Amino acid sequence: MTSRAAVDEFLAQKTLALVGVSRGGKGFGNTVLKTLRKHGREVLPVHPEVRDIGEVPCFRAVADLPPRVGGLVLVVPPKQTEKLVVEAAAAGIRRVWMQQGAESPAALAFCAANGVTAIHGECILMFVEPAGRIHRLHRGINRLLGRLPK
Repeated sequence: MTSRAAVDEFLAQKTLALVGVSRGGKGFGNTVLKTLRKHGREVLPVHPEVRDIGEVPCFRAVADLPPRVGGLVLVVPPKQTEKLVVEAAAAGIRRVWMQQGAESPAALAFCAANGVTAIHGECILMFVEPAGRIHRLHRGINRLLGRLPK
């Protein structure tokens, strides 16, 4: 279960890496990239096949990221997440956010066994302040239903 303290600690990081951006600039990973950058985070996209997304340079692999990365956002299928959490741990990244649908039992078990804080089952855009209208609404509904991290 994700705690509010883990969410707050993750979002306190000034430099985040992101896997799951698309070349065409469309898709949820690209929305995460734009939103986090708009809210003052340095976001370092990882994409093995492109040099940049728009004007943002990409890294080819998690292992290529600089040591200042405080967390890794994953917007990928679960099988990729399982590989990427291993790479994150090897690179010294101790916080990962598995966007809804990216998590898997194997990835969560690896994180728990290796001292990696894993946030899962939550949309990162609900917690970045100020949240957009749709994400504020989503957060409000989750609050009413008692589904927000405590």
